[in-house]
Amino acid sequence: MQRSISNIRTILIYAVTVMLISLFYFIYANTVHPIPEERETALTEMGEFFGKVGLGLLSFIYFRTFLKLVLGQGKLAQRLLPDYAPPVNSSTLNNLLAWLNRTHVYFGIVAVAVILLHISMMGFSRYSHILFFPALLGLVVWQGLFGLFLAWRYSPAELKKFSHVVHAQFITGIAIGIFAFFGHLLIDD
Repeated sequence: MQRSISNIRTILIYAVTVMLISLFYFIYANTVHPIPEERETALTEMGEFFGKVGLGLLSFIYFRTFLKLVLGQGKLAQRLLPDYAPPVNSSTLNNLLAWLNRTHVYFGIVAVAVILLHISMMGFSRYSHILFFPALLGLVVWQGLFGLFLAWRYSPAELKKFSHVVHAQFITGIAIGIFAFFGHLLIDD
């Protein structure tokens, strides 16, 4: 049980650290960098729609991780909560998790494509001087690329092993969420 608390504490410390650094950068960027005015065009309106769809897809994908933790399944759950026994053994939740495990690759592909559409339609070059946005772009491409290596049948075993380690991490998901939140807070009126 002590190991579980230590693992969760480590993730919380990481999340708080990233949030505090992002908050300080947010204050800095808000006072130093000129924030371009938002342009309302048909393209940006479509881009906003794709952004909301991308957020929904990411939420769906991370719901799978949450459900795995609740049910105590998967390597992440075993690393975070080695002594955990799920309070309920629901066949419905297990069936849902099985479906999410089969489909999350497809939802991930769509999520990366939709988020890249959102980024391009909103005018990445207008906001690229704000570090949240290049970092987000890099993290989304990172997740997509290493997810591709996991799903691609012809990936070498070593690359597949490495991809699993760097793709299936809370670190990237936490950073994506925090950077997106502060970046959008910075540019939205």
